[in-house]
Amino acid sequence: MHRINLVKILSLLLLTVTISVNAQHDSHVEKVVDATHTEEVPVEKDLKTEIKEYINHHLLDSYDFSLFSYTTDAGEHKYIGAPLPVILWDGGLQVFSSSKFHHGETLAEVSGNFYKLYHGKIYKTDAEGTITYDEEHHATNVKPLDFSITKNVVFIFLVGLLMFFMFGRMAKNYKKSALPSGLGRLLEPIILYVRDDIAIPNIGIKHYKRYMSYLLTIFFFVWIINLLGLTPLGVNVTNNIAVTLALALMTYFITTFSGNKDYWKHIFWMPGVPTLMKIILAPIELLGTIIKPFSLMIRLYANITAGHIVLMSIIGLMFIFKNWIGSPLSFGLAFALSLLELLVAALQAYIFTMLSALYFGSAVEEHDHH
Repeated sequence: MHRINLVKILSLLLLTVTISVNAQHDSHVEKVVDATHTEEVPVEKDLKTEIKEYINHHLLDSYDFSLFSYTTDAGEHKYIGAPLPVILWDGGLQVFSSSKFHHGETLAEVSGNFYKLYHGKIYKTDAEGTITYDEEHHATNVKPLDFSITKNVVFIFLVGLLMFFMFGRMAKNYKKSALPSGLGRLLEPIILYVRDDIAIPNIGIKHYKRYMSYLLTIFFFVWIINLLGLTPLGVNVTNNIAVTLALALMTYFITTFSGNKDYWKHIFWMPGVPTLMKIILAPIELLGTIIKPFSLMIRLYANITAGHIVLMSIIGLMFIFKNWIGSPLSFGLAFALSLLELLVAALQAYIFTMLSALYFGSAVEEHDHH
């Protein structure tokens, strides 16, 4: 039964987060354009500007999976990686490979329509690739509905498959023996910790089993995806605010729909206080139920994003100093911070799970009113 619940929770989590990733894929800074509102003004960039743009690019999602790039002696820019499928709805379903964009350098022609990858977004354009702008220098071209499989979506599914594999193996091993074996020896202490130190103390022995599948799913998902963000693969899932919003909303909906009558009574008609105070406290308590998922969303997003920005900034200092003192110091500091980020990856998963359990506990807590 617990395995079935875990599969349901994980499937819902993957679907919700995947939709949110695509919904978020449209918030980037616009470049300077000229008075004609059709062409960009070329701006000469210094090293600090290039580092800043590289950091911003590192934090964004992409339509292809690139390991690294380099420039040949002939000045040709080469990319090492793999394209991903682009899925658009523009008067019909349009499916093609992101390799047609060639990392934003060329147009993609599909069924007589032309699409341009511009500032991380796909716009419909003409055969010349014209981008028009409004007075605030925002692109006004039509944006088709985007259901593309981006890099973040790929890794969300990969983490989901990895979790299916891990917990599936554990379930098979426990059918044969009560003692853990193989991967279960590593996972069982973590699962017991989530149960004994997070779920039971915050939810209570009576109700904690209802929420264990979700708590385990959210803990391992956030932890693994944060660890992948520290690899050279360029995975940045939890620093996408739409992803953290989807995770926070799942906690919010579970809390809301599992709340008992005491939970709602303490929100709308607080017992033990004067009637006037009950009227005043009701909107405040109701607002608090909305602030809780908002704080979950911002906390995870801000901590992961800040860690990536600081780490990439320190690495960038090596290219600014360009001497035998500054570069080794920058490398050493970046290495130390990377080790600290390993702790942060687990800590943020723990905090998100702990607060979710705390909210669930408040929803099912039973009060004795005298």
